Amino acid sequence: MSQQKFSIGEALGFGWNTMKANLGFFILLLIVIGILHIIPNIFQNMDLPGLSVLVNLAFFVLYLVIQMGMIKIVLKFNDGQKPALADLVAPYPLFFRYLFASILYGLIVVCGLILLIVPGIVWAIKFQFFGYFIVDEGAGAVDSLKKSAAITQGAKWDLFLLGICAMLINLLGALCLMIGLFATIPTTFAAYANVYRKLKGNA
Repeated sequence: MSQQKFSIGEALGFGWNTMKANLGFFILLLIVIGILHIIPNIFQNMDLPGLSVLVNLAFFVLYLVIQMGMIKIVLKFNDGQKPALADLVAPYPLFFRYLFASILYGLIVVCGLILLIVPGIVWAIKFQFFGYFIVDEGAGAVDSLKKSAAITQGAKWDLFLLGICAMLINLLGALCLMIGLFATIPTTFAAYANVYRKLKGNA
């Protein structure tokens, strides 16, 4: 299983270099995402409960599409391609696969957390790349979870440490008056895309 290990330093280094080389693109991307997150709050402050529900539902769908779009963008950077802002919503045909897989993933993790917490953490790590397989290969919901389980075999401890590093990096970005998140979020996203490619290639 050792061939499936990866270097946390190399992954974060790749993420950092990708962010630096494309900082303007990532800043614009995160500003667009930030604006989209603000819009539902505007409708919630209006005395239009029916409209607010519809807006929240629409933006819930959009948020999931954006999650897939972020995966698509960082995978393109990892593959030496130049993404565009349009890639943020390009994976929308895969929405229902991603929604179903997200529900299954959430249920698995919650059940694991109920079982003395540790299984939940292990399963969260084991199945975390389901979205990458859906966006990258068009995998089905259940198949994407199985594929994630396969590539993370033997690498869970390294992935746990990577998760801790990513959390601390983004916390540091938040402490820098939130401005630092423009650098730390792209760095960690790109790092995970790099790890996904390496684990998939070694599986």
